[in-house]
Amino acid sequence: MKKTPLYQAHYDMGGKIIDFGGWALPVQYSGVLDEHNHVRNKAGLFDVSHMGEIMVRGTEASLYIQRLITNDISQIKDNQIVYTPMCYCDGGVVDDLLVYKFNDKKYLLVVNAANTEKDYLWMQENLKEEAEIQNISDEFAQIAIQGPKSETILQKLTRCQLEKLSFYSFQNNVNLDGIKALVSRTGYTGEDGFEIYVSPTEALELWRKLLEAGKKEEIVPAGLGARDILRFEAGLPLYGQEISQDISPLEARLGSFVKFDKGEFNGKEALLKQREQGVVRKLVGIEMIHRGIPRYNYRVQFNNKDIGFITTGNHSPALGKDIGLALIAREYAQIGNKIEVIIREKKSEAIIIQLPFLQKKYKK
Repeated sequence: MKKTPLYQAHYDMGGKIIDFGGWALPVQYSGVLDEHNHVRNKAGLFDVSHMGEIMVRGTEASLYIQRLITNDISQIKDNQIVYTPMCYCDGGVVDDLLVYKFNDKKYLLVVNAANTEKDYLWMQENLKEEAEIQNISDEFAQIAIQGPKSETILQKLTRCQLEKLSFYSFQNNVNLDGIKALVSRTGYTGEDGFEIYVSPTEALELWRKLLEAGKKEEIVPAGLGARDILRFEAGLPLYGQEISQDISPLEARLGSFVKFDKGEFNGKEALLKQREQGVVRKLVGIEMIHRGIPRYNYRVQFNNKDIGFITTGNHSPALGKDIGLALIAREYAQIGNKIEVIIREKKSEAIIIQLPFLQKKYKK
């Protein structure tokens, strides 16, 4: 397994290490529930150094990225960020990613770890404009501090006025107690927070400084288990589950990130056809009526007929309920409809509910 620069810290702090897409990462420390509750109420610290970073530079970098992604970067200013799917020609999703705009000739694309090589090859194959792309993932470690106390904690390490850093914007060359970093107000938990990009050689020092700075606020290191429940409660998609090569952004309720009026982009014709005809499948939220956790790929039925499958499911600590996301046939996707989830070969009744399960608490 690949190891992040923080591997030894996870091991020394009692993190339970698992194989996550070929990376040795902690699934938990003190426990998934405790870590989840700290992020929702105080603060948690995540190692996300496995994420991929691809730099795009050149006179036509903007044109190239516009054609590559479904969202529109023409309206954003320097030091702003957009979330976007990146699609195949048939409308399936190559990946979902963040685009950091330094200026019209320089962008950083942050992609999912397991997709980094695939994304990079796809980007190379689709390069027609005057632009240069470079996989610089090895040049970064990435730490995420998330939760309502995250600004208070991070502010202790810098003179940069973090309250002026708006949601989905970033500041480069921030001094964090002697460590130079790129700091963005982004995250994957539904809470306010920051993602910090630093040199791999300084990651361990920053990790320790953040834990020390957050002692009063009771910050805890958090693992993949808590992160998955946090993002799921907030209705945030996970590549390979809610979106994939076989699941389009429109099916996954990401239509607001597909800008049909911006010009040509990969997958536009296929997605236009989907929009005009109506999607065949739709992602919905479900709440279990009978006890039981709807796990990934469990079948969903209506009157003994298979109508779809679970993409993510778990017990929600914030809601105290067993909930799930399911991709089902459109005609059954109305809120209030009752369906069945096949759990260990037995039918368990569930009801379709409004998404997201939990309202996001971003600082606008």
